[in-house]
Amino acid sequence: MAHLSRRSLLSLLACPASSLLAQTQGMASRGVKAAPRPKPSSLPFHARFTDVARQAGLSQITVCGHAGHAEYITEVMSCGAAFFDFDNDGWIDILVLSGSRTGDPPAAASNRLYKNNRDGTFTDVTRRSGLFRTGYAYGVTIGDYDNDGFEDLFITYWGQNVLYHNNGDGTFTDVTEKSGLLQPTQRFGSGCCFVDYDRDGRLDLFVSNYVTFDEKIVPRPTDTGACNYLGVPVNCGPRGLPYGHHSLYRNNGDGTFSDVTAASGIGKVEGGFGLTAVAADFDNDGWPDIYVACDSTPSLLFRNNHDGTFTEEAMERGVALSDDGMEQAGMGLGIGDYNLDGSLDIVKMHFREDTPVLYMNDSKGNFRDMTLKAGLGVETRYVSWGTGIVDLDNDGNPDIFWVTGNIYPEVEKKFPHIPLKTPRIVFRNLGNGQFEQLMGPLGPGIDSPHASRGCAFGDFDNDGDLDILIINQNEPPSLLRNDLAGNNHWLKIQLRGVKSNRSAIGARVTVRYNGKVQVQEVLSQSSYLSVNDNRLHFGLGPAATADIEIRWPLGLVEKLPAVQADQLIVVTEGSGITRTQRSKRS
Repeated sequence: MAHLSRRSLLSLLACPASSLLAQTQGMASRGVKAAPRPKPSSLPFHARFTDVARQAGLSQITVCGHAGHAEYITEVMSCGAAFFDFDNDGWIDILVLSGSRTGDPPAAASNRLYKNNRDGTFTDVTRRSGLFRTGYAYGVTIGDYDNDGFEDLFITYWGQNVLYHNNGDGTFTDVTEKSGLLQPTQRFGSGCCFVDYDRDGRLDLFVSNYVTFDEKIVPRPTDTGACNYLGVPVNCGPRGLPYGHHSLYRNNGDGTFSDVTAASGIGKVEGGFGLTAVAADFDNDGWPDIYVACDSTPSLLFRNNHDGTFTEEAMERGVALSDDGMEQAGMGLGIGDYNLDGSLDIVKMHFREDTPVLYMNDSKGNFRDMTLKAGLGVETRYVSWGTGIVDLDNDGNPDIFWVTGNIYPEVEKKFPHIPLKTPRIVFRNLGNGQFEQLMGPLGPGIDSPHASRGCAFGDFDNDGDLDILIINQNEPPSLLRNDLAGNNHWLKIQLRGVKSNRSAIGARVTVRYNGKVQVQEVLSQSSYLSVNDNRLHFGLGPAATADIEIRWPLGLVEKLPAVQADQLIVVTEGSGITRTQRSKRS
């Protein structure tokens, strides 16, 4: 879409009496009713979640507009979070992004880095690390782009994206300009992922953009011609605003990047409202593809052509739209092998009065919408964001978790049944291709209502189960400690590339256990604009050993038979297992 004048934009956007507004404003929703709930299975689920953020020291508020109203879409979309080990001490640390607000931006509204103290608590090291920065942050990707052994950070903003180099001494340096990633114009950066798309051993960078946004043009809810939802004046967008466009940067191997958006074919595609971006091998050909969840426009799947170029094939491969051909408000992405067939499936989150979508991979990168058949159609009440296909109870069957929260804080006053703050959602995997929503007591960390956005999955206390970090708007984050009971086994796998990129992003691990097979890949972004612990976690159920196969990003395959359960193994490319660590629960 071309640049719009204020008069043109307002004609597209919002006069409450305009029938055109209903077609162009807001986020897409199919207006579907929830499917009937089946009778509960009554099978035990041993995971319980307690929010320990306060006692852990995660105290700073994530600022996202004003508590009771939002001026612009820049305030409500909010941001992601990350679990990552920035100091290589074997304990994952926490990065929490932050937004801001119009008119009176708080001076302390910065991203926050929390160092893991190894005792269940964290220390805020933001200022000493060099990461203090205010503004509207959205997405993060983490990877060792210069292969020096320390994880670097790239963070997207409305304004200027930032690349931080990890100096290896607990500090980071802003190298955006030096690296060639300084943008000539302001953008609404959103999803981002490190990916070695050309398989040269160096991490390249993909960046999606949400909308073209100018607060001098877009009306506020209090302005004449404001947008509305159910008759309530609200912030405008994304529909009615110009699309964002997406970029690919090639790593030159000398600390700099070159913009290859045009040469790679990424620039040929009309962008859409791009949000979360995931790089993974969806068609099992050994080369990473890129999938972008798009809000209220068709989502995008860039298939890797093995020659430095991509072809966009989301429509042909079944992941652009819903099963009935409708646009959905694509926000968060969970990637995993839910049906244990050795291929990566996708779950994508949407707006209220719509279902999430579960895409099943046929092993060749073609997908089928299994949402209703799998049992996910019973939940349509909430606006849904960060998500994951993750095994929360270590039974060997990956579950689905997501967080929720409305984008219109003003609506609840008129419609109490559409609250701003809503609970977290857990669907347990029944092991037969179907899921059931767990409505019973899973701990206060699940039932407590929040306006949440990003979430990340990882084992912050190294006890052998998956914990969850969650961004809450205008509140401190939640840190859901998984207090897992029962005797299920598990295995955690950390990969270190040698010829491949040091972070092993793009490596695929296949684990066989108890007659089952499951694949995972090392991802640099998923959920909603967030990054999970890069130590791949496999629940094994009753299996005390597992057979492991690793396909490294540059193609080397290593096999590790009969690996003992209930431990972390570190595997170095070409050298097999180079370190093991038992958990405190073992």
